[in-house]
Amino acid sequence: MRAAQTASFPYPASGSFDEAVAPDGTVRPAYRDLLGEPTGADLNHVQAGVQTNLAAAGVEFGPEGMRSPFAVDCVPRVIDAAEWSALERGLAQRVRALQTFLADVYSRQEILKAGVIRASILDGAPHYEPVAAGFDAPVVADLAGPDLVRDAEGFRVLEDNLRFPSGLTFARAAREAVAGEWPGGARPVPAEPAFDLVGEMLRSRDPAGTGDPAVAILSEGPRSAAWFEHRSLASALGVRLVTIEQLEVSAGRLIARDGEGPAPIDVLYNRSDTDRITRAGNGLTPLGEILIEPLRSGRLACLNSFGAGIADDKAIHCYTPEMIEFYLDEKPLIENPESYDLGDPAQAETALDRLDELVIKPRWALGGQEIVIGPKASARELDHARRAVRSNPSRFVAQETIGLSTHPTLIDGRLEPRHVDLRPYVVTTGGTQRVAPLALSRFARAKGDLVVSSTQGGGAKDTWILAA
Repeated sequence: MRAAQTASFPYPASGSFDEAVAPDGTVRPAYRDLLGEPTGADLNHVQAGVQTNLAAAGVEFGPEGMRSPFAVDCVPRVIDAAEWSALERGLAQRVRALQTFLADVYSRQEILKAGVIRASILDGAPHYEPVAAGFDAPVVADLAGPDLVRDAEGFRVLEDNLRFPSGLTFARAAREAVAGEWPGGARPVPAEPAFDLVGEMLRSRDPAGTGDPAVAILSEGPRSAAWFEHRSLASALGVRLVTIEQLEVSAGRLIARDGEGPAPIDVLYNRSDTDRITRAGNGLTPLGEILIEPLRSGRLACLNSFGAGIADDKAIHCYTPEMIEFYLDEKPLIENPESYDLGDPAQAETALDRLDELVIKPRWALGGQEIVIGPKASARELDHARRAVRSNPSRFVAQETIGLSTHPTLIDGRLEPRHVDLRPYVVTTGGTQRVAPLALSRFARAKGDLVVSSTQGGGAKDTWILAA
């Protein structure tokens, strides 16, 4: 690459806040060691090296029979030390409040009694599982992977992702694929301490308190879209990888039977598609039927805890700023976009008059599914959304539309702006929240597209967190 420049950068304006380039075309300080005036030939060479590295590592995403190579853009996202430190404080505060909410909602429900959150919000919520209150261990969201976006006013949290946040090993794969392809310049903090934090988190949940539990990751196996991640995570942590078909209970303990022979499991990291222990009506799921006995007896810890998904409910998300003030007596350090719980008649009335200006989301959908972006929706799509909300308002939330930042992305041999988000990872161990030094940035492939999820065709960027 050529020497970094602070003069005008050959890059089209996006109309949104751009992570790397100021409105006058100058490169922002954090990017000056990375970006000069790269030519298409330079960038294509770097991108070819990145894709070769990904292919050699077998990094794929998607369900069995439909997998495709994991897409990583060659231009990293850069976050300087001061900005990252501010994010760490805000994320730790937020997750601390959410953990307090989980403890409260499965016990005294003080936040509901105080009227901070409408009491009826739990009615019909599929991830509220009262049976979890009877387990020996508290309900905890051990690993959170919130989705953050940024506009000119700063970062906002779109979703908290407390059930089974994915992407940690894809973030590492992006780092390994990009490493060495950009000569010179700043270098990010190492990624490996993130996995040390996750390992410590798993060991801390040992029901027997020995600090050396038998740990396994539960996966759907090769049919899972995230099979690469499950395999690489098990390898990185040095733990077993099992499927539900390999699990049974013997003498009150969970046992895994695989090619290595029967072995007890003390801590189960659930990455399967089953994120509930009960069905609607409080019957047990097939996984719940296996796990209920060792969970009740306190001989098994699962993480994230069954029942933690209630704090991931998009309607609960609407009240997170109030939650922080109620539990912590602090102002939120990172805000939500202004949000509307449509199960509340007053909030629904306000939102229904403005659906063409808002983003409408089903409360329990994942990965950008069924989202209607009002300013981009057709009259027919808005009419359908309006009828769906009127027929069952408590099933939906709405958010003010905010401008996702853009980032230089290689498109057909030249840099173009594409919208991005940021997924950091917050680990809770022993009641303390720490932010892993590794994050996944995702980008939308199409110009102007705001949906960045990998399940919706988005790609990823290596995210460079710079040391102080």
